Amino acid sequence: MPELSIAVVGAGSWGTAISELLAKSGYDVHLWARREEQCMEINSEHTNGRYLPGVSISRKIKALSSIEDAVSGKKIIFVVVPSQHMRDVLKRALPYIEKDTIIISAVKGIENSTLMRPTQIIQDVLDRHVTVAVLSGPSFAKEVVLGLPTAVTISARDINIARQLQHLINVDTFRLYASDDVIGVELGGCLKNVIALSAGVCDGVGLGKNARAAIITRGLAEMIRLGVRAGAKKETFSGLSGIGDLVLTSTDDQSRNRTVGLRIGRGEKIDDIVRGMTMVAEGVKTSISVMDLAKRYNVDMPVSEEIYRILNQGKEPKASIKSLLGRTLKDEHYE
Repeated sequence: MPELSIAVVGAGSWGTAISELLAKSGYDVHLWARREEQCMEINSEHTNGRYLPGVSISRKIKALSSIEDAVSGKKIIFVVVPSQHMRDVLKRALPYIEKDTIIISAVKGIENSTLMRPTQIIQDVLDRHVTVAVLSGPSFAKEVVLGLPTAVTISARDINIARQLQHLINVDTFRLYASDDVIGVELGGCLKNVIALSAGVCDGVGLGKNARAAIITRGLAEMIRLGVRAGAKKETFSGLSGIGDLVLTSTDDQSRNRTVGLRIGRGEKIDDIVRGMTMVAEGVKTSISVMDLAKRYNVDMPVSEEIYRILNQGKEPKASIKSLLGRTLKDEHYE
């Protein structure tokens, strides 16, 4: 595949990291960035200081502010933009995407207005035949660019396509596992951000490591309940895109979602936090979608519900903790 030219739509930290992996694998990469000044920096300085400060990126990456120039003629396109803007970006790209293109989503969010997962948005917007896949798993962008060992999941409905895409990135430090559970892989990447916010709040309030472990574990149980009702395989959530990504995002301060939760737990207001952020914490918006999905599938999701109330209804974290601890006692593995 190295003779292919590949497009990456979205020049944030993760889009840049994916571009770097592809460049190291021998591909010429066209990276779409919304701002012209960002393109100039990437092309002339070979840095992306706003999103990956202190990191040099490959000269095989060419940044473009024209989405037409970025995606035209490409057989493989990675989409790496915030979930709430994904539909608009795809509509702009639509006229230039060819039939039989492979579109790989690396987006971890759920559209608020439709409750669609990223691959569903791709299929909804693109009015021609494309092959859709999803890349997800525990992967901080800076560690990937620095060449630290990372393992993630690539998923497509046809396992043979997923297995072919496993070979797309040929870098010793980045390992791809194949899956045919698109729903599970995608929901794992979306839902874990909400639980990571909750874990951050727990640490910000100062409840200790026992409480954080309980939040992560019970949060995983919620993810599985919703995922299975939505058509996912239960075992997917025990993999990289499930518990792997959940643990990483909930426990390390590189996580934007955990950091937002920490700041809320320490007394800051969500509007002030979001206003000052350079990058998007997907869990903030996804918390709304998760509650709507919980109602759609009639799934009990108490941890997610409390972070929703904190973020969107102004509930105090300590009151939410009291609500969780005061719930009716249940068996550990209930449906």
